[in-house]
Amino acid sequence: QVQLVESGGGLVQAGGSLRLSCAASGRTFSSYYMGWFRQAPGKEREFVAYISRRGVMTYYADSVKGRFTISRDNAKNTVYLQMNSLKPEDTAVYYCAARGDGCSAYGCYDHNQYASWGQGTQVTVSS
Repeated sequence: QVQLVESGGGLVQAGGSLRLSCAASGRTFSSYYMGWFRQAPGKEREFVAYISRRGVMTYYADSVKGRFTISRDNAKNTVYLQMNSLKPEDTAVYYCAARGDGCSAYGCYDHNQYASWGQGTQVTVSS
């Protein structure tokens, strides 16, 4: 399995921006679909975005569409989440995840579809 390490979280005011990074170990990073999920206190882990192996296709939760952008650099074994126009409701621990198998036409929106996870990075948006 691939090892994942997130970074880039922090405290930001509403309307601000953050860029999360997720560095992966191993030489087969380009064979994985990569996703970002988040979990707020007392809530279930929820889907944020995912990206196909070569970065051609991206998918977003409705709550972040138009504000967040997922991207990847396979040469650097890294996936990114650019977060703009942040809102207090975006406050959560953000996790990146990797899926080795493909995604069906139904997509890869369920956290149970991902086998490898990072430790998470805290994002706090103040009002």
